[in-house]
Amino acid sequence: MSIQDLIGLGISYTYATTLLAIAELCHRFFSISTDITRKIIHVGAGMWVLGILWLFDSWQIGIIPFASFIGINYLLYRDRLIKAMDSDDSSPGTVYFAISVTLLFMLLWRPGSIHDQVAVAVAGTMTMTWGDAFAALIGKGIGKHQYQVWQSTRSWEGSLTMFVVSVTVIFLVLTLLPGSLLSSLTLPLSVIPALIIAFIGGIFATLVEAISPRGTDNLTVPLVTSLVVSLAMKLVV
Repeated sequence: MSIQDLIGLGISYTYATTLLAIAELCHRFFSISTDITRKIIHVGAGMWVLGILWLFDSWQIGIIPFASFIGINYLLYRDRLIKAMDSDDSSPGTVYFAISVTLLFMLLWRPGSIHDQVAVAVAGTMTMTWGDAFAALIGKGIGKHQYQVWQSTRSWEGSLTMFVVSVTVIFLVLTLLPGSLLSSLTLPLSVIPALIIAFIGGIFATLVEAISPRGTDNLTVPLVTSLVVSLAMKLVV
């Protein structure tokens, strides 16, 4: 373990603690609803994957914050210790999200290698981070046309938002992340292939989000989206 990895661990846990504290303060003292504070935590945690890529020299150490929060989030959920994250009727979605991100980065992230596929992992993570957040806010805020698939109730407005945001974030990840300082040995995709892959990934992300019950979309959406993006890259590129 390098000094850089130790610094990365310290910064990562400081960031996570600060994010949870800010959300809890907003909920308790400013009466911001759990729906909003939960999404703040959701987006803040999801975006930190970029911080992980920047801070760590090795993937084996870099996934430790993700993996440890599987257990931490479970304890927080079980005992409802942070109301900004887990209300009495909330699902263990934060636990599922930590599991999916850990699996993706364990399998695909290889810093300093030409075999690094971290863009695929980030694409799946960002789809859940931003797509789900905006879909939930739009769906609950202005979603008037609801539909139900098995036990899942969604709105057409929320699903459309999920699709548009998913396509956007996948496209941005595939064109901006490879070749950057965060994945220097991989090559970015050109616009047309990236758009095609993003469109395919967005369709599957939206479908999976629509049928995943009670917080399980935090597990299914990142994993399925990353799988679809990976397969599409092999066919299109």
